[in-house]
Order: sequence, then C-alpha cells, then structure tokens
Amino acid sequence: MKPSELKLIVQEKYGKIALSDEALYGSCCSKSACCSSEGISNFNESYDHLNGYLPDADLSLGCGIPVEYASIRPGDRVLDLGSGAGNDCFVARALTGETGHVTGLDFTEQMLHKAEENRKKLGYTNVEFVRGDIEEMPLPDNNYDVVLSNCVLNLVPDKQKAFHEVFRVLKSGGHFSVSDVVVKGILSDRARSDAELYVGCVSGASALDQYLRFIQDAGFTDINIHKQKKIELPEGIIDPAEDSDGNGVYSITVSAIKP
Repeated sequence: MKPSELKLIVQEKYGKIALSDEALYGSCCSKSACCSSEGISNFNESYDHLNGYLPDADLSLGCGIPVEYASIRPGDRVLDLGSGAGNDCFVARALTGETGHVTGLDFTEQMLHKAEENRKKLGYTNVEFVRGDIEEMPLPDNNYDVVLSNCVLNLVPDKQKAFHEVFRVLKSGGHFSVSDVVVKGILSDRARSDAELYVGCVSGASALDQYLRFIQDAGFTDINIHKQKKIELPEGIIDPAEDSDGNGVYSITVSAIKP
C-alpha cells in the first residue's frame, strides 16, 4: 500500500472516531479503529490528575503522557503533533500559561472541528489548531520551544522526514517529548500489512533501534527514553516464538534536544 493510501485510511478512521462516542472505549486501537472489545486496552494512560485536563478533549487515543516529561515553562511556545480533540494542547496550556502559545497540528478535519469546539468552551485565545501533514508542516522554522506528540508518529509513513520537520520547527535549544509505539524483534508480515491494524498503532511502528536512529539522524542530541512498557497484544498477532526475550510491541516516551 502506498503512503498516500495509508494516510487516507488514517484520515478516514480518525475522522469517524472524532464523530463517535465509541472513541472513549480506550487506547489508540479503539473500538472505532480496529479492535474488538477483547482487543488492546492498555495503551492509554489517564490524564485526569493533570491541570488543564478536559474530559471532552480526551478520546483515549494515546499511549503515554508526553507532557509529563516535556518540561514546559511559562511563556513557552508549544506544538502538539496529531493534536486530535486537543487533550495534550489544553494540558500544555495550563503549563505555559497566558504568556505562552500552544498550536495543535492535525490533518483530520473532524478532529480539528472537535478541538476548536473544546477551545471555545475553555475560552483560550492563545491556543490554535492548524490543519497540516506532519511530514510537511505548514509552520515556520525555529518557532517552538517544545514539540509534543502522543501515539501519532507511528502512523506517519516517513518517520525520518517527520523528525527532520520536528527539528526544523524547533528553536535552537528546544526539545521534543513524544509517546509512541515501537517494536522490539520481529512483527509478522501479516500484522504489518494489515491496514486496519496500522490505524490501530501497531503495524506502523518502527523497530526501536531504527526509531532512535531517525531521531539522531535528524540532528537531535541528549536522546532519553523516560518510560517503556510492553503492550499485551490480542492472541495471534505475534507468533509466540517471536514474542519472547523482550521482543514485542512497546509504548515508549522519549525526549531529545535540538542543539
């Protein structure tokens, strides 16, 4: 399947999630995306203890809490990639305050509409939502102090290009904090070729070593994996012989600095 076709599938699926209460089921492999009620259910982590949390903006599509490791300061300019209904943006706004600015980037029209509705409820004037592709962001160079993303970059076909774009839009000395899905060992060809599973976060995932190389090759330094957790997948996705010795699918939260 061509990258453009995969992007279209992602747009269509997440557009439906934005319009469906089923998205509240929990995890980036939500019932609306691809899994049955017996599918993956432990990707998502609760945000409800964080300042700025708005339940209406939380569609339970993440695989970590990157904002907890983002070291956001008052006055920072923050960019959230794949901002969805605005969950990470509003938590970031509580940290950057009235003197900062938060931008959410998403390429799904329905998600942008939902995020804007939530922004209006909160009355924020320093939060905006922009439509765009992570591989070609319609955003200026050297503009942000912090970039966030939660279980989104694994859905981007060209992750190397995506990290180069993150590097471009960050200020010198800026940093990113990203939660994502990676693979250790071998993921079956069947799982990787399943477009429905791709939208559910798994078969679009890179190998961990390759993922870290993308970050390093983009020019980042001080790469730090803050958290990693093995994901228990539904039976049959990974061969039991391969799912051993630490092999499998993991959620990670990683940060790095633009020199």
